[in-house]
Amino acid sequence: MMAQYLALKDQAGDCLLFYRMGDFFELFFDDAKVAAQVLDIALTSRGEHGGAPIPMCGVPVHSAEGYLARLIKAGCRVAIAEQVETPEEAKKRGGSKALVARDIVRFVTAGTLTEEALLEPRRANVLAAVCEVRGLIGIAACDISTGRMELEECAADQMGAALARLGASEIVAPDSWDDRPFDCVPRPNRTFASEEGEARLKAVHGVSTLDGFGQFTRAMLSAAGGLVTYLDHVGRGALPLLLPPVAREAGTHMAMDEATRASLEILNSSTGTRRGSLVEAIDRCVTGAGARLLAEDLSAPLTDARAINRRLEMVSWLHDDPLLRGDIRAILRSLPDVGRALGRVVAGRGSPRDLGQLRDGLSEARRLHGLLHARADRPEPVHALLPSLAGHGALCDLYARALVPAPPTERSQGGYIAEGYDAALDELRRISGNARRAIAALEAKYRDDTGITALKIRHNGVLGYFIEVPAKHADRLMAPDSGFTHRQTMAGAVRFNALALHEEASRIAESGGHALAAEEAHFEDLVGHAVRAKEAIAATAAALARIDVAAGQAERAAEGGWALPRVVDEPCLEISGGRHPVVEAALAAKGERFVANDCALGPQDRLWLVGGPNMGGKSTFLRQNALIVLLAQAGGFVPARSATVGLVDRLFSRVGASDNLARGRSTFMVEMVETAAILSQATDRSFVILDEVGRGTSTYDGLALAWAVAEAVHTINRCRCLFATHYHELARLAESCDALSLHHVRAREWKGDLVLLHELADGPADKSYGLAVARLAGVPAPVIKRAKSVLEKLEKGRAATGGLAAGLDDLPLFAAAIEAAEEKVDALRERLNGLDIDALSPREALDLLYELKAQANG
Repeated sequence: MMAQYLALKDQAGDCLLFYRMGDFFELFFDDAKVAAQVLDIALTSRGEHGGAPIPMCGVPVHSAEGYLARLIKAGCRVAIAEQVETPEEAKKRGGSKALVARDIVRFVTAGTLTEEALLEPRRANVLAAVCEVRGLIGIAACDISTGRMELEECAADQMGAALARLGASEIVAPDSWDDRPFDCVPRPNRTFASEEGEARLKAVHGVSTLDGFGQFTRAMLSAAGGLVTYLDHVGRGALPLLLPPVAREAGTHMAMDEATRASLEILNSSTGTRRGSLVEAIDRCVTGAGARLLAEDLSAPLTDARAINRRLEMVSWLHDDPLLRGDIRAILRSLPDVGRALGRVVAGRGSPRDLGQLRDGLSEARRLHGLLHARADRPEPVHALLPSLAGHGALCDLYARALVPAPPTERSQGGYIAEGYDAALDELRRISGNARRAIAALEAKYRDDTGITALKIRHNGVLGYFIEVPAKHADRLMAPDSGFTHRQTMAGAVRFNALALHEEASRIAESGGHALAAEEAHFEDLVGHAVRAKEAIAATAAALARIDVAAGQAERAAEGGWALPRVVDEPCLEISGGRHPVVEAALAAKGERFVANDCALGPQDRLWLVGGPNMGGKSTFLRQNALIVLLAQAGGFVPARSATVGLVDRLFSRVGASDNLARGRSTFMVEMVETAAILSQATDRSFVILDEVGRGTSTYDGLALAWAVAEAVHTINRCRCLFATHYHELARLAESCDALSLHHVRAREWKGDLVLLHELADGPADKSYGLAVARLAGVPAPVIKRAKSVLEKLEKGRAATGGLAAGLDDLPLFAAAIEAAEEKVDALRERLNGLDIDALSPREALDLLYELKAQANG
């Protein structure tokens, strides 16, 4: 057995091997140690290998899904080794001592899950493949639980932003690629070939050309090849549901890098969970598919005004008709997850319950079609979805006739094909039922014949049907002429068989086996119908999700008094009474009111410098405007009285302080890397929020960097920008930057206490109120008193010298400054100053002299 295990473990590679032994999956050696620690189960041992006990642990097969979920969440990958023949077949093949053959039937990894118990209903589970072809990056992404597949191409410096948008659970990349993403699964380089990718996609979809699906570049096809080959590997030759690939065009979605997504907490809050995130505050979807589509909308806002307005038109229609919205949401609320049920069925992991979900979901889609079709005022985007909601009448009728109302999750015990669908199956069930009644009659007869009232006919998986009597009555049945045959003696009972019982048991087994075989054949036929209609069913699932998102967005807007944004193709941002959706919801839960603020950015006033105290609301104001832009371009209402949003191509957020110790970066280094990305990538159509640039270093360095960054954003990038700072000296930029204006969050000191008003006002901040905020935070009074005396002395010195920014008004504008030649470095002087002359030997000194002379001669 151990030789078989080791051979399978060699195939499993770095995956944990679940080795099937009876009713358990067993793990051995290091796999057992890892699993025992992650799952918190007992680690035992079995036999010896190499003179040492073999570590071992196991989990029951019937509850394996729960253990798998915990292992996957912990970052493990699992190979499932099942028995691929019965013990009877093994004996026939190799005699009584033959080992049952086993093989790896599937690899379970984070990106290849389809089981309902292993997936989060409201979050997509994306597998991505990425590779580099001639300097361009190809990305293929697929959620195999629903089959949706997208291909895209981007520049190398945009790979991080693209992968951040996808939020893939698992990424595969060529093993020979030095710049492959961190923590990816390396795969053979040969699997990432464009010819291979093209051939595999043609084979999967049964076409001779991919032209009907779109135009795909070599980089896209290479990534697709890597993705499909990996899916073939983990499925051991059985591919999951893969819908025709869709090419994602560059520039059709707002670009956001990973830092921006993290600071805006779009799908996850700073705690790494959904709680406290934007999507949690927005999500009013009543289906898991709708919630997943909403998350995708928020992750990839549109940049095409026409596409955005189509979404807004549908949301607005449902917002203005609460009764219709309520009827639609009531229908949607009863829907099963049609897309994921289809994914399991096509992948060969479906159950009768999944077929029942397809039946119920498609039937409800027809009902929704009728409701929407009856509305003459429906907008064009709703009208365009109607064909996808119908067209499954024959399949629904078939499933309604074939399946019981509530099919089971397991098909091994049968009972899911409805009575009346197959007359032969009904007859087999009748025979089986009659045989069971006959067994009950036999039990009564044997009691009367023997006079043993405690006699019972029982059944188990080993003996089948048997007669059981208490041990004290066993002698009556042991007599040679009793008609009973002894089977087994227990501690307090004795078990027997009888000819009539054996005959009835055989009839039950035979008819029951034939019934199960008949149901299995029907199941495969019903699955075939779903597979043949997979693309149409997937289109229905997508339409249902889109309607759920629109209805959920309308519900959230009505609930919060949100406004329909006006999206224009101009570099402006005009928001009246804007609010932060997450903060407002948190305050409302405590019975507090959010203070709304306006924002007005345009060509002549595109850079706002915002000052004021900590805790005054600067960061909230910055973020809320970025989120309003994001929500508007995602196609939803926004938390404001009114909003006009000029299309944004890229959204950048440099807010908050964090380090990245794993990559050897300090907080300040991370801040500078993110700032550098903004300065190099932001265009005049971008929107940027910058919070406290330069605070992670010395005051002079910080002020100099903040000054230069503000100038660059204003003069070079020319983007719309909100720039929060504590450096009062930056106010002097308003004298040289014509599109920069000064603003501050209001605060007042009242009887020694700081009152934060959270209101935005025009003009520069009068002071930082840093000591007052420290007092609010609980810094001890002696420390505050000492800080106050130090501050007074520093301010006197600043007044005497003209302040930190003295003389900055004499500097040329940033655009002129960057053209100035960099200060020349005297390389010879620096080299000589760095020498330790006493440590040089005569020979080394002579060689150095020659070297310096050559350097001086150029």
